Amino acid sequence: MTESNAPAVLADLVAYQDGSVVSKTLINKKAGTVTLFAFDKGQGLSEHTAPFDAMVYVLDGAADISIAGKALRVNTGETVTMPARIPHALNAAERFKMMLTMIRS
Repeated sequence: MTESNAPAVLADLVAYQDGSVVSKTLINKKAGTVTLFAFDKGQGLSEHTAPFDAMVYVLDGAADISIAGKALRVNTGETVTMPARIPHALNAAERFKMMLTMIRS
């Protein structure tokens, strides 16, 4: 969790690792979470559902996201919302960083 009120560049707060997915939780509250992820090319998250809405904001790179079977390509600066209880998956088309915001209430 980030304790400082100093300005930060989100993409700089999580680093790429070869062949891995790296995550860093910035906020973890009862109402929701904000987590940064760095995916090496070809890494991803298999299809799953979440009980809450989640929003992806792309900080760097590009990823292929599937929501309810519909394929989307997201690039730096773009965002997409994944509705609660709808199957979704993600695969890094290239090295890719994102901020995931999940709202629990």
